Amino acid sequence: MAWNEPGGNGDNKDPWGGGNNNNRGGNKGGGDQGPPDLDEALRKLQDKLNGIFGGSGKRASGGSGGDDGGSSSSSGAGFFWVVVLIAVLVWAGMGVYTVDQQERGVVLRLGKYSETVGPGLQWNPPLIDLVQKVNVTRVRTRDHSALMLTKDENIVDVNMTVQYVISDTKDFVLTVRDPEASLSHAAESALRHVVGSTNMHDILTQGREALSDQVQTRLQSYMANYGTGLQISKVNIKETKAPNQVQDAFDDVIKAREDEQRVKNEAESYANGVVPEARGQAQRVLEEASAYREQVVARSEGDAKRFTALLTEYEKAPEVTRERLYLDTMEQVLSENPKVLVDVEGGNNMMYLPLDKLMQNRPVSGDANGPVRLDSQSLREVTDQVVDQLRQRQSTRSGGR
Repeated sequence: MAWNEPGGNGDNKDPWGGGNNNNRGGNKGGGDQGPPDLDEALRKLQDKLNGIFGGSGKRASGGSGGDDGGSSSSSGAGFFWVVVLIAVLVWAGMGVYTVDQQERGVVLRLGKYSETVGPGLQWNPPLIDLVQKVNVTRVRTRDHSALMLTKDENIVDVNMTVQYVISDTKDFVLTVRDPEASLSHAAESALRHVVGSTNMHDILTQGREALSDQVQTRLQSYMANYGTGLQISKVNIKETKAPNQVQDAFDDVIKAREDEQRVKNEAESYANGVVPEARGQAQRVLEEASAYREQVVARSEGDAKRFTALLTEYEKAPEVTRERLYLDTMEQVLSENPKVLVDVEGGNNMMYLPLDKLMQNRPVSGDANGPVRLDSQSLREVTDQVVDQLRQRQSTRSGGR
């Protein structure tokens, strides 16, 4: 049976815990039962808080109506201050925040720049200060690609990557509305300026590194003038190529350049093989000439010394020396000539003596292929034979007359 059914024993089953001895108005009877009063519960809470914070808000049981009104007023004031204190604590807690090691915080107080805070635990009054955190260590990347006109009026397709970091947090947050968009526009402007002052051949071949350095220098100057707070770390030219419409023609040009380089390498290889050999031959000729010069000089000096010695001997004995020189000279001439013409005194003809035939059975000096050289003994024998023949012919001519 329910606690509130008629005729039941529901008076002792009050779910609010009232019973017969407790009522809302303080009467001893049990005629008016119901849920506890909300005001009563709030007053009890206020009494406890006032006791904690030193308030005198105790309500006397069964007191007069004027005492109850004063107690309620005091309890309401204490509750108000508690609520205010809790609100202040919540407001102060909302202002605590943490800045990471790689971040910096820009503090705006009522919309105006106040300071830049570093890493660590920070506090700023909420609803008054606005903190914008910015990562200053992360390297950001932005790609850019465009068709551009070169100095020699050709079109090239350039793909570029810009790496940058935030160097000035205040300028990055406050000076420019969109620093990264400004970076994109400045990168295209710098790239077009550098490409427009460079020939296409340099851009497509070995001039890419110089192109990236020039673009980085110019782009950094733009960022400094704009006040974006960005620091350009590196500009990489990823690819430079001709437009797709003329790519085949450029491939033919590149192939021709490769053939040119190959022919140059072959020529250099041939030159590296021929030039050292020619230098060696030239050095050999120089050494032979130097040796021949030394030989001639030495021979000339020897002849000069020999002539000086002969002159000394000639001064001592002119006739003997003259005869000796004559015989030595004739011996040298006759030894190198296999034929001799003899002019006989008193005759009208000259006699021909084939010494080579005469010397076939005679020992000679020298090799088989070289000139025939007669020694002194052989020369005397040949001379004796010649004299004998001359005498015989002379006697024969005398007898005939």
